[in-house]
Amino acid sequence: MFDKILIANRGEIACRVIRTCRRFGIRTVAVYSEADASAQHVRLADEAWPIGGSRPQDSYLRSDIIIAAALRSGAQAIHPGYGFLSENADFADAVAAAGLTFIGPPGASMRKMGSKAGAKDLMAAAGVPVVPGYTGENQDATQLQSEADRIGYPVMIKAAHGGGGKGMRIVRTAGEFAAALESCRREAASAFGRDRVLLERYLEQPRHIEIQVFADDHGHAIHLGERECSAQRRYQKVLEESPSPLLTPTMRERMGAAAVQAARAIDYRNAGTVEFIVGSDGGFYFMEINTRLQVEHPVTEMVTGLDLVEWQLRVAAGEPLPLAQEDIRQHGHAIEVRLYAEDAENGFLPGSGRLERLRFPKTDAGTRIDTGVVEGDVVTIFYDPMIAKLVVHDQDRTRALARLREALADCEVVGPKSNVEFLERLIRHPSVTEGRIDTSFLDAHFAEVFPPATPPGADVLAAAACACLLHDERKVRAQARRTNDPHSPWAISDGWRLGHAGQRVLSLGWRQQRQLLTAHGAGGDYRIETDGAIFKIEGAHLEAGHFTARLDGEARRWRCQVDAAHVFLHDGDRRWTFSRVPVYQAENIGVNAGGNRLLAPMPGRVVLLKVGVGDIVCAGQELGVMEAMKMELSLKAPCAGRIAAVQAKVGDFVEADAVLVRLEDA
Repeated sequence: MFDKILIANRGEIACRVIRTCRRFGIRTVAVYSEADASAQHVRLADEAWPIGGSRPQDSYLRSDIIIAAALRSGAQAIHPGYGFLSENADFADAVAAAGLTFIGPPGASMRKMGSKAGAKDLMAAAGVPVVPGYTGENQDATQLQSEADRIGYPVMIKAAHGGGGKGMRIVRTAGEFAAALESCRREAASAFGRDRVLLERYLEQPRHIEIQVFADDHGHAIHLGERECSAQRRYQKVLEESPSPLLTPTMRERMGAAAVQAARAIDYRNAGTVEFIVGSDGGFYFMEINTRLQVEHPVTEMVTGLDLVEWQLRVAAGEPLPLAQEDIRQHGHAIEVRLYAEDAENGFLPGSGRLERLRFPKTDAGTRIDTGVVEGDVVTIFYDPMIAKLVVHDQDRTRALARLREALADCEVVGPKSNVEFLERLIRHPSVTEGRIDTSFLDAHFAEVFPPATPPGADVLAAAACACLLHDERKVRAQARRTNDPHSPWAISDGWRLGHAGQRVLSLGWRQQRQLLTAHGAGGDYRIETDGAIFKIEGAHLEAGHFTARLDGEARRWRCQVDAAHVFLHDGDRRWTFSRVPVYQAENIGVNAGGNRLLAPMPGRVVLLKVGVGDIVCAGQELGVMEAMKMELSLKAPCAGRIAAVQAKVGDFVEADAVLVRLEDA
């Protein structure tokens, strides 16, 4: 086994690898960009080396600098994690050429799978079923259009290199093909450095099943069962689970055998994932092999009780697989969701900023959190905005979903917007609870899963105000106890007046709205007034993360977190986070609309501008494209008019709300 390894990655996966290495006494070397100098993986590793600028191409994609750091540090091997260089065959070969061990498959195997086109041809030759399509070398736009017409619509354009849903477009008519091809190529070139694409017939309402495989240098190749990843939006996995509610024992056996056959066909080593798409008729087809550890690998770990990073280390060190196929057992049901800094109500626009408050559920044998951040860390614009992976395990799917609901209710993110509320709605939807979701469901039924938010009721506002009062009173009492006169009437926070408690005014902000409330009372008994509604609150308590009280005689209970800036409530079904706005603050607590200005929706790089000064545009017309957090954002005109000024150029990095284009009346 190795004494020291370098982890050529960042964030959650780097922290994940460090945990297993520490369990085996293996020293770890982290690498970090300028943006990650204070990141958690840097703090957790035994040592850490700087490798360049904040952009991935200036740091985490610099194989020469990473290998040099490994050699200088005395590391014997490099673990690539996932993303970045994890599926780069040249990097794997360079690691080996430097006398180091690459903890992953050999470069030759990667090259066979590095091109989705070549992979499909190889699998077809090996007898693994594949979807009809075009994988040829001719990448002329006219030729591709002709092939798409031959295959028939809808057709999928896919980047031939890479993964993660980048460089993929569904085209439903011939007239849409050219624009989709251009966008797909541009995104693929940005994400993977190559813009080759392949085409394949798009199956309507398919299911996405992947099989975890492992192979060693001793001729052994096995699978560790399946994960279903059909809950997706824009080809990004949202929920992963094992076992799949779709597969019968016969299908599971056939797909497992096909996955092992696929691994043997490319002389595979170490961990990999064979991905299949399953049609409505039950037929399954090879999509790709991800030649790395997957983001959702904890799902397999929870149902098998195995540590897949440990297996990676053992195989890379030359050991045989720890178990044979007949020894693999699965127990119970596991589900994973990914907590992202993103705005689900605004097209899942990635977010960035400081995590002012970050709360996770308590972890135990059935609840696991994999994260690379803690409260106070910053989600930067340069990398994927994932905050954490939440994984649950229980005896069956029904109990696992119940456990997941409870765990999500205990999550709170203050700072950048998060997708937690979206995930809570998703796992309650009948299509999910009944196990009948397909890969297109979320994109087609998003408004059904996540309808527009409704304002909090007066009872919720009253409860939030009461929680603030209890918090403030407790804080003042604690401060008073540290003074020479802890019983002074001036050392209480109930607006005391001679002979009675006075009135207090609170201001709570929710989204772009502000609500004023008045309160009388103290010590858990209050009268709260808001918008003409009056609540008598008795026996209020705030402890152990919960707020309980009797509202007009009805006992209520919420999960609750409160501090000087925010108050969070969750009634078991819905969550609310209020900002504690100063009473004297102006009414408008939201962000000003752009009006006749096109504003940058978030920090990022301008990659395309389609207009110039004097051009006439329509409302909603695409004026340009921005790239941020590994995705392209379409920049659309806020109104009709004439372009008066273009205040950015291609290649510029801009901050959120920066004015990119100004319009005037035509």
